[in-house]
Amino acid sequence: MTEPKLNYVPCPDASGGHRMAYWQWGDDAAPHVIVCVHGLSRQGRDFDVLAQALVARAVRSGRKLRVVCPDVAGRGQSEWLKDPMAYQVPTYVADMLAMLGQLNAQAKIEMLDWVGTSMGGLIGIGVAGTPNLPLPAPVRRLVLNDVGPAIEWKSIQRIQGYVGQTGRFDNIQQAADAMWAVSKSFGPHTPEQWMALSRPMVKALPDGALTLHYDPKIADAIRAATPESAQQGTAMLWQAYDNIKARVLVTRGADSDLLSKDTAFEMTQRGPRASLLEFAGVGHAPTLVQDNQVEAAALFLLD
Repeated sequence: MTEPKLNYVPCPDASGGHRMAYWQWGDDAAPHVIVCVHGLSRQGRDFDVLAQALVARAVRSGRKLRVVCPDVAGRGQSEWLKDPMAYQVPTYVADMLAMLGQLNAQAKIEMLDWVGTSMGGLIGIGVAGTPNLPLPAPVRRLVLNDVGPAIEWKSIQRIQGYVGQTGRFDNIQQAADAMWAVSKSFGPHTPEQWMALSRPMVKALPDGALTLHYDPKIADAIRAATPESAQQGTAMLWQAYDNIKARVLVTRGADSDLLSKDTAFEMTQRGPRASLLEFAGVGHAPTLVQDNQVEAAALFLLD
């Protein structure tokens, strides 16, 4: 299977609702579902390499697996929100519940795992750490990819500096080069790997030029953040983290400016007492494309 199936789910909101897209790999009827959720300005095709590897490994061991990779609202093939200040984790958690409900109606979910990169990990903490959510099955295993309850303020400032600038490009190579300029912390990638990660990140404008796929207004809530509001959010996230019953793996770029060493270590000491794995030569965030990163996630999710 070289291409995923594109599906949509209606999601309620205070402005009349929106439609979220998600990409589905593997067996549509598999009782084991792994949800993979991307970072702030990314989209669900970021997980093509990991999803195909997970499905192939499951097939080799005689198991059925569904890997589901949503485009979070305002990104990729999903609709944009009417209220830009709704681009926040509580909205995204509600959307994931709607998606999981639809997936469970498609075929009963008996085992649920989660992989979340950066923002996707914060959504995962919300899903796994909020008591009494109507999940079809409890989150069993949770990969938090270069994110934790405490986010370094300098990283928020860095993100504030570029997010929302969707640009205009003459061709895909020009767009890929511009994205690489703000993404070098992802670590070494071959030109082919980076192009594969870049193609789904753009869409055509009416005149044929290209621009990044997302709603520029996803930046509004980020730019409204202050050190004080970030501190309040950290307290709530630690509370949710401490509630998590799933087995947790934290994967960290050894040079990350978003997930500090101290926060990562604290995550191993409290709440679900995560396992921690660092990738040398990588900052924020590992793309889960390199062989060692894929292998680490697969061993944790499918052992």
